[in-house]
Amino acid sequence: MRRFNLISALLGLAIAAMLMTSCKKDDEAVIQDTDTTTSQYDALAEGIFNDVGNIADEAYDLGSSAFKSSEGDKYYLGDCATVTLDTIVFPHELIIDFGEVNCLCNDGRYRRGKIIVTFTGRYIEPGTVITHGFENYYVNDNKVEGSRVATNHGFNGNGNMYFTVEVVGLITFADESENSGTISWNAFKAREWIEGYGTRPRWDDVYLITGSASGVGPAGYSWAREIIIPLRREIGCRYFVSGSVEITPENRPVRLLDYGDGECDNIATVTIDGKTHTIYLR
Repeated sequence: MRRFNLISALLGLAIAAMLMTSCKKDDEAVIQDTDTTTSQYDALAEGIFNDVGNIADEAYDLGSSAFKSSEGDKYYLGDCATVTLDTIVFPHELIIDFGEVNCLCNDGRYRRGKIIVTFTGRYIEPGTVITHGFENYYVNDNKVEGSRVATNHGFNGNGNMYFTVEVVGLITFADESENSGTISWNAFKAREWIEGYGTRPRWDDVYLITGSASGVGPAGYSWAREIIIPLRREIGCRYFVSGSVEITPENRPVRLLDYGDGECDNIATVTIDGKTHTIYLR
């Protein structure tokens, strides 16, 4: 009888250990399933490289002899940024120099270093290729490297001008917290210019963005992403106002990143396994 009790006790301990291990695994799965870090990294990279194009467009307007913007037309650039435009050399060159110390720009972000742009023609001319590069360029102390190449393909079947944009980028975080390290981010997108074509100033311009991207985060894990509902970018807003992105992290469930229903704010949601979480874009 004592032997039977001993065996029963050992079996009970084994079952309890199995249950505890199972619960631990379940708990870990829950933590993974609610992790929105990948979505935030992807949104950060998308925003930084999208802003590069908008900054270059604004700087061209400021440097062009054909159009001089007033101070009120500067959404990105502040007084600390210097714009140099050379249309004699080919390809033409545009240099946006934020200086060697942090420059507070009109969109509320600190920048330093240079964005160097070369282009074969005007932004609105079909066939124009615009290449964006960087020289010691930082946004809020995060270093930005790589290239962004935009190509004007003329008008599509909807009668709207559209562009393809290819990004090969690297972002190095400034802080030494859990966000330390780098984001490697590659993207290929299409931008359709749906509102504001041919008008001045640029603040009524609206684009719809589609395409795909992939990234590797600071911890070394990777993800792929696909735009499911076109992202709506209104130039007068620093964030996407609507659209959704499907993000598939390595060995984790799919995340659905949704930018909202048209409001200009830094609030987005991430849905994982049917559960929705609110995030605040950096």
